[in-house]
Amino acid sequence: MKSAVETLSPTRAKLTVEVPFEELKPSLDAAYKKIAQQINVPGFRRGKVPPMVIDRQVGRGAVLDEAINEVLPAKYIEALEANDLQPLAQPEIEVTKFEDNETLEFTAEVDVRPEIALPSYEGLEAEVEDLVVADSDVEEQVQALRERFATLSDVERPAAEGDFVVLDLKALKDGEVLDGAEVSAMSYQVGRGGMIEGLDEALVGMSAGDEKTFSSELVGGDLVGEPVEVQVSISQVQEQELPELDDDFAQLASEFDTIDELTADVRERLGRGKRLEQAAAARDAVLEVLLDRVDVPLPESMVTDELNARRQNIEQQLGYAGITMEKYLEDEGQTIEEFEADLERRVRDAVAAQFLLDEVAKKEELSIEQQELSSHLVRRAQQSGQDPQEFANHMFEHNHIPELVQEILRGKALAAIVETAVVKDASGNVVELKNLRPDGTIGEPEAATEAPSEAETEE
Repeated sequence: MKSAVETLSPTRAKLTVEVPFEELKPSLDAAYKKIAQQINVPGFRRGKVPPMVIDRQVGRGAVLDEAINEVLPAKYIEALEANDLQPLAQPEIEVTKFEDNETLEFTAEVDVRPEIALPSYEGLEAEVEDLVVADSDVEEQVQALRERFATLSDVERPAAEGDFVVLDLKALKDGEVLDGAEVSAMSYQVGRGGMIEGLDEALVGMSAGDEKTFSSELVGGDLVGEPVEVQVSISQVQEQELPELDDDFAQLASEFDTIDELTADVRERLGRGKRLEQAAAARDAVLEVLLDRVDVPLPESMVTDELNARRQNIEQQLGYAGITMEKYLEDEGQTIEEFEADLERRVRDAVAAQFLLDEVAKKEELSIEQQELSSHLVRRAQQSGQDPQEFANHMFEHNHIPELVQEILRGKALAAIVETAVVKDASGNVVELKNLRPDGTIGEPEAATEAPSEAETEE
């Protein structure tokens, strides 16, 4: 077999492959055997029909087509390996020349992994925002803790924002109550939002026993965005009573003896979370600096597929939340053109980062252990809310394990780059990344390995 490669673009190649007829003989024999099992010819047992009889009954052309269909995938892979090409998608194959007892010639156009000239990535410099735990952040967390231990008491007055009410609600369209749009005796905090547009405004000023009707739009279901009439009545108005912010509360809500100790712990925990967020921003910043130093050609088909997948995922998530794309764009203050431009930019950066990190992993000769793969499978299962064993079975059955392995290798490649980088915050302080633990605390630097003594070396 002979093959030649033509570079159509940095990410697309065209293979021209010539296969001598004698190399088709095993596939031709297999085609005769397969067809012999499929036809009935008087005087011959099934599977024992001679080739010449098959040629008369079925036609030599059908046998040749069967042989070609079998041999093409194998010869295509052989040509890829011979020319050191790494395909990224299914090829477009065309048989350009073939006659009986003559050489088979075909072409295959396919997107291929681009060649990347890796720049030096040691000691990259990047900047992130300062790590700040604001007093308001601490107060918000403490307030949430107080609300967990709050009590509710009935009051004989109209509902105000922040009060709790026990309500009945139903949405009607053309006078008919819609399926799934009716609730009874539900406790709801006025001003919380997230239920139906106009509800909070309607509840303010209502007293126990009052009923009100207002117009709104559905935020979920098949009729999302449809105008409806909403009837709401309340049976109770309850005032939330928060515990005093003192040492007694600290002992009730935590293992601490004083409110100062509790508040300090809240600040520390927030700081650890902020430190992890800063570390994630640092990784992104370092990768962005590296991407700016190298030109990564991108296969347009791969970019298009990823764009479509992300759009579908966003629309699906919005659907689950009962939000239309128009409403989402309005809340974000974006036009559809701005949204699409931002999405494409992020997709192109993500695809380029994949290729770049794959090259780093290859250069660093990174590998993974079975335990790393198992842990990654469990994390991915937890993120998707699935049973780890069922998730693992699905990954193996659908041959997605190589993708997971590549994810792990890319993560290790990025970690290797970040470890040598110098990242500073906006105030000029070096951000500690190498000794950062998964819980956001800073560990002790690993002790340097001492050189063995002369006696140890001799031993």
